[in-house]
Amino acid sequence: MSNFSDRLKELRTEKGILQRELADYLKVSRVTITQYETGNRSPDDEIKKKIAEYFNVSLDYLMGASDIRNPYQDKVIKKDEPTFPDEFSTPEEAVKFLLEQNVIMGFGGFDIDKLSDEEKVEFANLLLEHLKLLSYKYKK
Repeated sequence: MSNFSDRLKELRTEKGILQRELADYLKVSRVTITQYETGNRSPDDEIKKKIAEYFNVSLDYLMGASDIRNPYQDKVIKKDEPTFPDEFSTPEEAVKFLLEQNVIMGFGGFDIDKLSDEEKVEFANLLLEHLKLLSYKYKK
């Protein structure tokens, strides 16, 4: 298993974050980040929590005690974040989803009753794909 310094550098480079950017977020110097990554210095518990939150990993993962990045990820759903299925397989699921998207149905002028079952599923899956892409792009 890895230790804290290895995990920090791994997470930072995976995300494409410069040491300066992480330092600014944590309100520490870039040299401090270098010391964390080389193992010459260890952050206090508050900084560790901020790092874990920033990279969306558990403290156990960050500290090298576990190889599971976020064991609670599937169990915790933030109230403000919508959840989407991976894909629709039935027209009933697709129609329910489409009808819940009032702005899409009103803005697009789509008549759900004129679509075939295959078109309903295809349309809902395309909409779902675009919503996911937008959420990745604009999630902060």
